[in-house]
Amino acid sequence: MQNSDLRKKSAAEIDFFTEYGDTNRYKVLEVIGKGSYGLVCSANDTQTGEKVAIKKIHNIFEHISDAARILREIKLLRLLRHPDVVEIKHILLPPSKKDFKDIYVVFELMESDLHQVIKANDDLTREHYQFFLYQMLRALKYMHTANVYHRDLKPKNVLANANCKLKICDFGLARVAFNDAPTTVFWTVSNIFCYCISIAYVIG
Repeated sequence: MQNSDLRKKSAAEIDFFTEYGDTNRYKVLEVIGKGSYGLVCSANDTQTGEKVAIKKIHNIFEHISDAARILREIKLLRLLRHPDVVEIKHILLPPSKKDFKDIYVVFELMESDLHQVIKANDDLTREHYQFFLYQMLRALKYMHTANVYHRDLKPKNVLANANCKLKICDFGLARVAFNDAPTTVFWTVSNIFCYCISIAYVIG
């Protein structure tokens, strides 16, 4: 009985991703994430054959601050192009302005996040952590060169695949700096330093 209810619930959740006509392009596979923002499903892109993640953010205009955060993240990720930063593939447009209350953003699909990888694996070696750190620092160098500061870097905001490939995500709190104020630069460098020290502590 419980399994039947779970299946019905999953089917109902997946139906939320079929409100826009353009979703005929995507064949939804399963729900892979759920939070206060909405849902994330894995799907097949029938045009490219790729597996993708579709993130539905519901009631985006309910709170102005949330709408601004969502817009900021989308604008930044549409501009940032780097192997270690998650990529937006597509944005599903609503049929009309009147019906525009939810937004569907298509990302490349990643299997997990760094928090889960570290938590679930006791056999990670020094080389694993060095490779993780290398990818994150490479992404940060790219972002900071573009004067973009993430401001919420943590393992849960770093997506991961089984091959140890990492991609930084969740740019909702990110900011673009229009000057090189010493306080801003110091704050950023000190936070990166603390993050590196914490990883170094883990790997001994």
